[in-house]
Amino acid sequence: FVVIVTQGERRIPVQYAKRVVGRKMYGGQSTHLPLKVNQVGVIPVIFASSVLAFPMTIASFLSPEGGFYKFVQRFFYPGQPIYLVIYAAFIFLFSYFYTAVTFNPADVADNLKKYGGFIPGIRPGRPTAEYLDKVLTRITSAGALFLTIVALLPYLLGPLTGISQIGFGGTSLLIAVGVAIDTMKQIEGELVMRQYEGFLK
Repeated sequence: FVVIVTQGERRIPVQYAKRVVGRKMYGGQSTHLPLKVNQVGVIPVIFASSVLAFPMTIASFLSPEGGFYKFVQRFFYPGQPIYLVIYAAFIFLFSYFYTAVTFNPADVADNLKKYGGFIPGIRPGRPTAEYLDKVLTRITSAGALFLTIVALLPYLLGPLTGISQIGFGGTSLLIAVGVAIDTMKQIEGELVMRQYEGFLK
C-alpha cells in the first residue's frame, strides 16, 4: 500500500504547439506533467514530530512536580489522544506548506507558456496556474491523509496488539520505501545507460 501511494501520480496531459522555424517544423508532440500523490515525502511527519517533541524537551529540564511538566506529560506525551489529534493536524499543515514551497503552479504555467506548451481545454498563463493549483490541492489532501494514517497507525495498533512501543514505525516505513524506490530508479538508469553505451560501441 505504501509503495503504491508513494509511486502514485496524477498525469496532466500537456501538448506543444507546432512552430515553423525556417523550413523546419518544431513541436506538436504531446506529453504529460506528473504530479505525485505524496509530493513531499516524509518531511511533514518529521516536522510534526520535531515540533511536538519540543515541549517534552523543555519539560525534561524542569522539576517533575511542576505544573508545566505535568501539563506536557498529560497532553504532549506520544500516544495520548490530544497528542494524536495535534500530530495529525501538524502533518496536514506541513504537507500543504511544504508542497507550496517545492511546487509553484505559476512558475510551471509560465514555463509551459514560454515553450509553447498548454493543457488541453485550459488557456495558457493564469488559468493554467489556477487549474494546476486546484489539482495540486486535491492531490495534497490525499497525500496528507495517507501520511497521517501511516504515521498514526503504530500508535493506534499499540493498545490493540499489547505492544507499547512499535520500533518499526510509520516514519521508518516511509523512509525505507523511499530509499528502496530511489535505489531501484538509479539502478534502472544505470542499466539503460549501459545499454546505450553498448549500442554506441
